Amino acid sequence: MTDGTRMSVETKLSTAVWHKSSRSNAGGSYVEIARLNNRVGVRDSKNPSAPALVFEATVFAIFLEAVKAEQL
Repeated sequence: MTDGTRMSVETKLSTAVWHKSSRSNAGGSYVEIARLNNRVGVRDSKNPSAPALVFEATVFAIFLEAVKAEQL
């Protein structure tokens, strides 16, 4: 990732609208995701200022499908 791309993603992460899973538990053990155009940000809800993981949207969609199909 180039420095320009990194800055762009970091800016988008700082202004992103984060959503937690509807399956999150009351103890707060969950992740949050944010849509970032053609990427998806994922972060720990208990530590939102920590670095987030960023995936290409198509890769994240494949991952979700595999989880739903219980392949992971």
